[in-house]
Amino acid sequence: MAFNNTLTSRAVLLYDEWLKEADPRTENWLLMASPFPQTIIIAAYIYFVMSLGPRLMENRKPFDLKRPMIIYNFSIVAFSIYLVYEFLMSGWANGYTYGCDLVDYSSSPQALRMAWTCWLYYFSKFIEMLDTIFFVLRKKNSQVTFLHVFHHAIMPFTWWFGVRFSAGGLGTFHALLNCIVHVIMYTYYALSALGPAYQKYLWWKKYMTTIQLVQFVLITAHIGQFFMKDCPYQFPVFLYVIGSYGLIFLFLFLNFYYHAYTKGKRLPKVFQNGNYLLKKSE
Repeated sequence: MAFNNTLTSRAVLLYDEWLKEADPRTENWLLMASPFPQTIIIAAYIYFVMSLGPRLMENRKPFDLKRPMIIYNFSIVAFSIYLVYEFLMSGWANGYTYGCDLVDYSSSPQALRMAWTCWLYYFSKFIEMLDTIFFVLRKKNSQVTFLHVFHHAIMPFTWWFGVRFSAGGLGTFHALLNCIVHVIMYTYYALSALGPAYQKYLWWKKYMTTIQLVQFVLITAHIGQFFMKDCPYQFPVFLYVIGSYGLIFLFLFLNFYYHAYTKGKRLPKVFQNGNYLLKKSE
């Protein structure tokens, strides 16, 4: 018992010391005081979409969610456009060099604007969990793949640490790109949800995979600057995470592109429709 108490006390001390390195500007923002509330939300999300939800829907008819999905998708488009604007105005079109941009921890209006934009981006990852919940309620269980759930779970989890410790600088470039891509992707989802009459406006669907590839190439190349020159970024661990994430998904998309467009093979359902992260709206 004494050993357990000592171990617990040391863990608490380490946790307290660790939080001393955090950004005090974001401490009192929603979900920012501790990583545990978001961990509970993410765990509940995983449990619902992987276990509870499918069991509840097993003997029920799929919900008709066409109207909610149209509203949801267009809302994500509007929110993503707003985030693109805020990321640009708080740094990427207003002082950032696209090189070794450090985090500005001051309380200047621009620095606080960037930190708040990072929090908004973080919070949007919880909203996007509705993608999977819609799958479950519509009984599209084949779309609830490991990669899909992993993506929606890992993004908010890792971004908590980003907002809490490193809200700004070159570690936010991938978020800007991700918002731009989301404007395109969710526009496609929204138009698809409107029905067959709008299919003629979706001629650019075939470019979705290429857009994703470009995104991950740019993310990987941008983060690569940190490893190729002396860059005193304050929390380099986040750059390793971003770089690893970019490389993993770049490899997966290249693998998809090669098999789908070069060899013309029919892929497993997880890779069909040009992107295993893309959801079907039909």
